Amino acid sequence: MYSLTTLLLIISILAGISLGPSSVGISQIIPTILGDETFKEEFILFSVRFPRVLVLTLAGMSLALSGAILQTLTKNDLADPGIIGINAGAGVAITLFYLFVDANLDSYTYQLPAVGFLGGIITAGLIVLFTLDRKNGIQPIKLVLMGVGFASALSGLMIILVSGAKQEDVQFISKWLAGNIWGADWPFILALLPWLLVAIPFLLWKQKAMNLLALNETVAKGLGVSLNRDRALLLIIAVALAASAVSVVGSISFIGLIAPHIAKQLVGSKHQSFLFLSPIIGAAILVFADTIGRIIYSEQTIPAGIIVAIIGAPYFLYLLRKTA
Repeated sequence: MYSLTTLLLIISILAGISLGPSSVGISQIIPTILGDETFKEEFILFSVRFPRVLVLTLAGMSLALSGAILQTLTKNDLADPGIIGINAGAGVAITLFYLFVDANLDSYTYQLPAVGFLGGIITAGLIVLFTLDRKNGIQPIKLVLMGVGFASALSGLMIILVSGAKQEDVQFISKWLAGNIWGADWPFILALLPWLLVAIPFLLWKQKAMNLLALNETVAKGLGVSLNRDRALLLIIAVALAASAVSVVGSISFIGLIAPHIAKQLVGSKHQSFLFLSPIIGAAILVFADTIGRIIYSEQTIPAGIIVAIIGAPYFLYLLRKTA
């Protein structure tokens, strides 16, 4: 199954590289890499398509992994960075930074992911604080409910901030909220990659503990799992992955919801099976959504977040009905 999903990701990447307002045939990709094509093909591939597709791949992986972690922590199949408030927290922080901090576009490459992480971690910290039980620690069900409440409140705050902003600032923030891929250049890869390089080894180490956290707390404690410590560390990883991704590709929901579910349907619910299949699926969905958004209209790109929402909203309603 890993082979099939990896093949789908490769097909999505090839489509993302070759399709667009100025098409580059798949047969031209290898010659262009070897320097045998014209300046036009080289510019399209190396300056536009390659960095964009790599950013989308890393962001899709980050959002899917974040969703998988949150679903384990909350024991709720409907958990997602966007649904429980992390995206909104990162978004408010990024909006405040963009509106009130005088910085040039080059510095945004590294500052926005850091600002997004700060906003996401503050939001997650507040959610945990309001749901923390002194005797039983973090309560998964309360965590989800409080997250939904924070997401709604922060979305309202963002609307207030945007309503008083300049027109050019409103345009950028509106596109960001719609999931418009604004950070599609080589430096933004470095803004995403370190989080994955930290998260993946940690999650490999914690796979068995995550299986226990998802099932039975009493058994987990008996086997030596430090529930509060592991939950806190996993929550930090989930926030870092989601916040860094949305700070670069915009506020994209549902990737963290549907990718883990599809992975579980394909290979089962053990973390050793589905955890690292989820990011492959998430990356394929996001790259595919962006490609569709770029080729539907030749004159204007539809934000990837809108395409993902069109795919993800019906799936969310299906899961909601199934779990009700």
